[in-house]
Amino acid sequence: MYVWERSEWPSFRWQHSQLLDALGSARLKQGRLLGGMAQLGFGLKLEAQLQALTEDVLKSSEIEGEVLDRDSVRSSIARRLGVPEAALAPADRRTEGVVEMMLDATERFDVPLTADRLFGWQASLFPTGYSGLHPVRTGAWRDDSHGPMQVVSGQIGRQRVHYEAPPAGRVPGEMARFLEWFNEKSQTDGLLRAGVAHLWFVTIHPFEDGNGRIARAIADQALAQSEGSGQRFYSMSSQIRKERSQYYDMLERTQKADLDITDWLVWFFGCFSRALDGAEEACSNVLRKADFWRTYAREPFTERQKKVLNRFIDGLDGKLTAKRWAAIGNCSVPTAQRDINDLLDRRILVRNPGGSKNTSYELAGL
Repeated sequence: MYVWERSEWPSFRWQHSQLLDALGSARLKQGRLLGGMAQLGFGLKLEAQLQALTEDVLKSSEIEGEVLDRDSVRSSIARRLGVPEAALAPADRRTEGVVEMMLDATERFDVPLTADRLFGWQASLFPTGYSGLHPVRTGAWRDDSHGPMQVVSGQIGRQRVHYEAPPAGRVPGEMARFLEWFNEKSQTDGLLRAGVAHLWFVTIHPFEDGNGRIARAIADQALAQSEGSGQRFYSMSSQIRKERSQYYDMLERTQKADLDITDWLVWFFGCFSRALDGAEEACSNVLRKADFWRTYAREPFTERQKKVLNRFIDGLDGKLTAKRWAAIGNCSVPTAQRDINDLLDRRILVRNPGGSKNTSYELAGL
């Protein structure tokens, strides 16, 4: 029996005592990350947000087996965030659609979730009306014209059914009930609410395709609502991608059990917590950059020096030499050497050991 077949559906319940430790740990990490980001300047916040959103879009698609081009995704997000210098690659219609959905969910977190809005999200994922070579019904609930909605694996003829969703005739009513719950004011903890929303939506499976990505976007909107901010500095989808086997196993177990979803929520909180750990590591360069510019806030720098130093702090491959400085700063080698000598004199750069032909430089104190 699937969970939606039970008479008490969808009255989810959980054991509060078993959630407290996982929820408390996740909330502590969340507060620490958001507190650190709050200290950053506008430009560095945008950089951190661009990095997190890029990972979110890429990994949410990868969970479903769809690989997008990283440069195209980053460029599409950069244009929407107003970071034109980071928009270096063209984006195709498919990439643009995924980015539009994700940003609509997070930046417009305070806008009610409606059927029409979800139709728009799902249509944006399939701008050609196809998923690969297969036509996809978009902008409408599924109709099950090709049989019941099932999650399967294995070769044709030897497939294993992991889950079967409610019949299409029930979808409009099921979604009306879900949307009413999602849009009502609730005292439920925001992270807990995000976990319930994710599970509830993907259990209804209302669309012919794209359900997983939309479920994660809904969870992201719930998290943005709980934080009161559309800025994202972590990627839940990136962590789910790393734990994809556990994710699908936990979904299957929960959808075949009763309405007690404690185990699902404990896993969801843990995954969220690990996503925050990953965000702290991923944002380390941004934080290093903030520390560097705070340390030398009173020092004068030319625009070219700022540009090259930022590239170096971001993790420049290889060593920083006068020749590389010239290439990044778009200047001659003698001009680059004058820039470097100025920073050496002020002890902002230090010279690494090596002969004159192999002289390279490091930032002092980093």
